[in-house]
Amino acid sequence: MEDWALIRRLAAEGVPKARIAERLGISRTTVLKAVRSESPPRYERAPTESSFVAFEPRVRALLAETPDMPATVLAERVGWSGSITWFRENVKRLRPQFRPIDPADRLTWDPGDAAQCDLWFPPRKIPLEDGTSKLLPVLVITAAHSRFILARMIPTRTTEDLLLASWELIQQLGRVPRRLIWDNEAGIGRGHRPAQGVAAFMGTLATKLVLLPPRDPESKGVVERRNGWFETSFMPGRSFTSPADFNEQFADWLDRANRRVVRTTGAAPVDRLEADWAAMLPLPPIPLHLGWRNSIRLGRDYYVRLDTNDYSVDPTVIGRMVDVSADLERVKVRTDGRIVADHPRIWARGRTVTDPAHVETAAQLRKQFQTHRAAAAGGNDLTRDLADYDRVFGLIDGGLQ
Repeated sequence: MEDWALIRRLAAEGVPKARIAERLGISRTTVLKAVRSESPPRYERAPTESSFVAFEPRVRALLAETPDMPATVLAERVGWSGSITWFRENVKRLRPQFRPIDPADRLTWDPGDAAQCDLWFPPRKIPLEDGTSKLLPVLVITAAHSRFILARMIPTRTTEDLLLASWELIQQLGRVPRRLIWDNEAGIGRGHRPAQGVAAFMGTLATKLVLLPPRDPESKGVVERRNGWFETSFMPGRSFTSPADFNEQFADWLDRANRRVVRTTGAAPVDRLEADWAAMLPLPPIPLHLGWRNSIRLGRDYYVRLDTNDYSVDPTVIGRMVDVSADLERVKVRTDGRIVADHPRIWARGRTVTDPAHVETAAQLRKQFQTHRAAAAGGNDLTRDLADYDRVFGLIDGGLQ
């Protein structure tokens, strides 16, 4: 390339081509080609027919029938025996020609119209009560128009916990979006069928549940982009001692994040939130009865199970029906409207939570029961008539029957 540039410079200065050839030790023909060319010379290999060419028509036919057929299956079907890497590269080149095109539209969101909901799994295990650590879900709700974000960590992906957290975040928002958009979360619903209890929850809020079909990224892209933003802006350099610590740090960070200008809207979410509020629905006037609920008869083992954990109950109500309820923070057991157990909810799995007062009450009841049995046994007359034994063994009047 340097010789080509020098030849063109010398020729432009008027140096004869023969002199240039003599000076550089090259032929005059080479000098003429360099002067006439628009670009520097480069080596180009002569094209040769690829080994894939003979298989390409059959590969195209298979891709036309099944655009997503794996390259390894295609290689087997067409009898390819060469390099699988080379075969994959050619299939990758051909595949886009046969896949159906699904354009993603840029949607506009009216004030108050929708909130996008999603679960984000922070890439760090959170310490739990028993010393173990676990990856826990975070429910994220983003108002589509203002981009205002609400979120909190929850113990499970069950319907009960998803609805509890949704109601808590909607209460923080202070109004109800006209649509709640979800994407294929089993605890909320799939296809066109909401999970049990979800329809009643939406009806109480007077809002509409939208369950997205597969491959519909634009309808939930707002909240999903924020999930990625959390991992690059919130998570780096942080450590957490418990789910409560995570929620506290996250809430503090979201307060600042909602005041930052969003590039696509040109405004901070808090500045557009008033328009969202004005178009949203009011909170329901009646309280919502959400969470874990069950009614069972308390057995001699005076514990009730919620999720995977066991919680002790006042043993004085053994044998009676008790109502078990729980939210994200507490587990309570009632009988006849009276609380007979109240425990903090444990996020670890397979644990037993015991109130010492319940153990003490059980010991007293057990002692009373044993004393009563001993007293009853001491009052019996153990003397028996020997004729009773004769009758039992078939002996009458001292002889054998």
